[in-house]
Amino acid sequence: MFNNLGDYLKFLEKKGQLVRIKAPVSAELEITEIADRVVEGPEEQNKALLFENVRGYDIPVAINLFGTEERMAWALGVDRLDELNERLSVLLVPDMPKSLPDKLKKGIELLSLARSVGPKIVGSGPVQEVVRTKDLSLDEFPILKCWPEDGGKYITLPTVITKDPVTGRRNVGMYRLQVHSSGGDGKEPLLGMHWQIHKGGAEHERTALDEGIEKIPVAVSLGGDPAIIWSGSAPLPQDIDEFMLAGWLRGKPVDLVPCVTQPLEVPANAEIVIEGYVKPGEKMVEGPFGDHTGFYTPPEPYPVMHVTAITHRKNPIYPTTIVGIPPMEDYWMGKATERLFLPLMKMFLPEIVDVNMPAEGVFHNLVIVSIRKRFPGHARKVINGLWGLGLMMLTKAIVVVDHDVDVQDLSQVAFTVLGNVDWARDVVIEEGPVDALDHASYTQNFGGKIGVDATRKLPGEGYRRGWPKRIEMDPRIKKLVSERWEEYWK
Repeated sequence: MFNNLGDYLKFLEKKGQLVRIKAPVSAELEITEIADRVVEGPEEQNKALLFENVRGYDIPVAINLFGTEERMAWALGVDRLDELNERLSVLLVPDMPKSLPDKLKKGIELLSLARSVGPKIVGSGPVQEVVRTKDLSLDEFPILKCWPEDGGKYITLPTVITKDPVTGRRNVGMYRLQVHSSGGDGKEPLLGMHWQIHKGGAEHERTALDEGIEKIPVAVSLGGDPAIIWSGSAPLPQDIDEFMLAGWLRGKPVDLVPCVTQPLEVPANAEIVIEGYVKPGEKMVEGPFGDHTGFYTPPEPYPVMHVTAITHRKNPIYPTTIVGIPPMEDYWMGKATERLFLPLMKMFLPEIVDVNMPAEGVFHNLVIVSIRKRFPGHARKVINGLWGLGLMMLTKAIVVVDHDVDVQDLSQVAFTVLGNVDWARDVVIEEGPVDALDHASYTQNFGGKIGVDATRKLPGEGYRRGWPKRIEMDPRIKKLVSERWEEYWK
């Protein structure tokens, strides 16, 4: 695995997957347009980009680091994203034995594993080669303005670290940060903290308000091992440390160094760290922001981060990403999460065969799931089970098909759904929590959702006609034709 972002970039360059751009470019809109064309262009053109000459800055910009399945897999230490199912199932879905001695043995093994990949506190690290606690300014960093009507410049690929004010349990998230004030000339640097109502950081703020706590320490880490960068985007269960997950993927612990002004720890091998705090209840208007829905998220009040220190390497690289109409780089980050969560879904719903969250659904709009159907109403059980599973509660549409349908093949899924569904009987419509970015819901964070049972129907579900038999050629004829194939064309 990689120790830092520089190692990953060197690896990509050796693989022919990195392009260094030496021409002068602007951090306002121009880098976005270049990266957008690269992502949406021919496959051979889709490379990671390192802009070495950003006008007005001495720091290069790295973008599109995870913009293909291959690069996303490499970043997490595998060759294919599907390998995550097997590698992470040991961590997330341990197969607990039945006898007490075997349970104790398994428990010791898991504890040993957690200790071996859990984060490790070190005394110093490259991210603190340069330390500033006075006259702070964010203007030294080439923070992008991505879209014409964005409310300003945004940090878009951060690892945001907070701790529960009561339990001290760490949360690592990925929330965009708008530059409200870059600082300098005696001004305080301020960042908009876009932690949505359903996310871990927002829960920490609610806890702090309940407990009368005046400040929530926050650290924003940029760069580091790509597994660390990605881990902040993984919506893990509360009790699993994202840095432990990154350590599992890396095969070694994440080195953390204490912050200089806040009671937090940050990746020692990151490129840049911004330290500060949030005052619970304090808000500033954040947005608009061109989002992965393909629309601008409208301005809304969000918490404010007061910056107390900035540390970085002597020669840092500024990592970033753009979001917009999919597929974008964040699609592949989400696809890695999908593969990660499949074993967890199977732990709660063992009838699940596979899951697909296609780019067109931008993560929360559509989930397609195949199951081994065993009884009447089985598909509805899965629909409601998924809506009750963590952040899956935000899913607007869940489509359930039989085990023999390839959910990764959208053409096959569409053919199956349109042929199997009676729209008067096979649809579940509910109201509940929806994503904060859902512009279609009539009420913020609350709206309608649909579940579609596209499985073959059983008599016990009221289907009395007898389900038709699928067209399939006689295997003997298939074998014969395969054997004689060349003969036909002589």
